[in-house]
Amino acid sequence: MSPSTSTRPTGQPSTFTSLGVRRIINCKGTYTAISGSRLVPQAAEAMIAASDAYVEMDELLERVGERLAALTGAEWGLITVGCAAAIADLTAACIAGADPERMAMLPDTSGMPNEVLIQGAHRNQYDRAIELVGAKLMQVETAAEFLQAIGPRTAMVAVIGDYEEKSVIPIPWMIARAHERGIPCIVDAAAQRPDIPNRYLAMGADAVCYSGGKCLRGPQASGLVLGHKNLLQAAFLNGAPHHGVGRPMKMGKEEVMGLLGAIEAWLLYRDHEAEWRQWEGYLAEIAEAVADLPSVSTHVRQPGLANHAPQLVIEWDPGVLAHAPEAVHRALWEGDPRIALHLEPRGLRIMPYMMETSDAAIAAARIRELLMRPPEPAVPEAEPACDLSGEWCVSIQFVLGEARHALCWRQQGAALQGEYTTPYNRVAVHGTVAGEQLSFAARLGRTTTQTCYRFEGRLEGEALSGTVALGEYWQATWRAERCNAARDDGHSDR
Repeated sequence: MSPSTSTRPTGQPSTFTSLGVRRIINCKGTYTAISGSRLVPQAAEAMIAASDAYVEMDELLERVGERLAALTGAEWGLITVGCAAAIADLTAACIAGADPERMAMLPDTSGMPNEVLIQGAHRNQYDRAIELVGAKLMQVETAAEFLQAIGPRTAMVAVIGDYEEKSVIPIPWMIARAHERGIPCIVDAAAQRPDIPNRYLAMGADAVCYSGGKCLRGPQASGLVLGHKNLLQAAFLNGAPHHGVGRPMKMGKEEVMGLLGAIEAWLLYRDHEAEWRQWEGYLAEIAEAVADLPSVSTHVRQPGLANHAPQLVIEWDPGVLAHAPEAVHRALWEGDPRIALHLEPRGLRIMPYMMETSDAAIAAARIRELLMRPPEPAVPEAEPACDLSGEWCVSIQFVLGEARHALCWRQQGAALQGEYTTPYNRVAVHGTVAGEQLSFAARLGRTTTQTCYRFEGRLEGEALSGTVALGEYWQATWRAERCNAARDDGHSDR
C-alpha cells in the first residue's frame, strides 16, 4: 500500500485491545451485531489496493458489473453497501424506474405503483428495507389471495429465499404469475451461498440479493445483487453516489473491490469441501470434550438453504448437572474472551461457520468447565410483601426520550397477570413478585419488528421503579405509580 503523499500524520491507530473491547470467539455465525465474518485474504488485499487511488464510481460499477456477469453467468451484477441496501435500491427502481423526476419524489410515491406483494410466511424484520423507500407491503397467505392482490398498483413481488422452506405459495409460481403481468420479482437470499447455477435466477427471478459479509467473507458493509442489467442499473441510479432515496446507503471503492475479491475467492480459489471437513472437525473436538459428562448428549444438525454449515447441539439434564442452559450461555458470553453461540431449550448449539483454528479448543474447555462447576446454593424465593393489583401509570426513560404507558395488574400470590397498554399496542403480560421485587415482560412493536421489554424493579414506598432490558436497544429505566396518585400529581397515563 502506498500512503497518501498529501498528508503524513504520525502515531499509531487505536486497536480493540487499547480501547478495551473484548474479542469474541464466534461459534454463532455471521451476525452483524457480532461483526459478521472475517475477511478472506483476497478481500483484504483488494481493499488495501483500492485505497491507493481515486476512481469514478460509475465507471467502477460498470466494470464490476461486467466482471460479475462473467464470473456468475448472470446478465449483470451490482455491489451495494449491504443486502438490505440492495433491497431498498431495487424497490426504489421497481417503483420509479430510472426516471430522475420520479426518483426525486421518493419516498412520496404519488402517481406511481407502490405495492409490494409478500407472502405471510416470508415476513421478517428486514422487510422495513422495502418500506423505507415508500412502498406499501401487501401480505398474502394463499395463491388465491395473491391473484386477487396483484394489479396495476403492484410494483414488485418480494421473496425471502432464506424462508423458502416455510413457503405456503410456491416461489416459482409467484414469479411466473408476476411475469405474466410484467412485474419484477426480487429475492432476498442474504444468508445463502451464491452458487452457480443460481437457484433463484433459474426460477426466473429478476434479481437476487446476498450479504457480502456472510459466507462470502467480504466486507461486512457490502451486498451482492445478480440479475437483469436494466433493473440493477436502475437500482444503482436510485442509490449512491447518485442523489436518489438510496443516497445514505453509500458504498466506497474499498467495499466494492473487497467484495469483488471475496466473490472471486468463493468461485475460483476456496476449497469448500475442505472447509466443510474443517467445520466437522471443530464440532467433533467440542463434542468429545463433553462426552463423558453425566446426562450430556450431542448430535449434529444438518443445514437447510441458509447458513449452510453443520451445527452441533449439546443437551443435558439440569437436574443432573445443576446448570440451566440460560446460565451457561450467559457465562460464556460474559467471559473474556466472549464466546458467542446459540441457546437451545435444553442446551447449546454451535455453528462453526466463522470459527478459527484455535477456537474449538478454547470453546470446548470453557463449556466443559462451566458444566462441571459446582452449582451455586439455591436461594429460596421470598414471599410477596405487597399486593400490586390495580392500575399503574408507567413512565420509561430511554437513552433519548420518554414513553408513558398504562399497566393493569391482577395478583394471586406471587403471580401477576394483566394488560399493558401503549399508544400503539395492548398486550397481555405476566410476571412474578418476590418480597418487594417484581419482574415481567411485554412484547411491543409491530408484527415483524417486536422488542421484548423485560422489566425488573421493586416497590419503594408507593411507587415501582427499576430497569427495563430492551435487547438490541440496550436498557432504560422505568417508574410506575398508581394511576390515581399520578393524576393527582398532574401526570397523564398515556
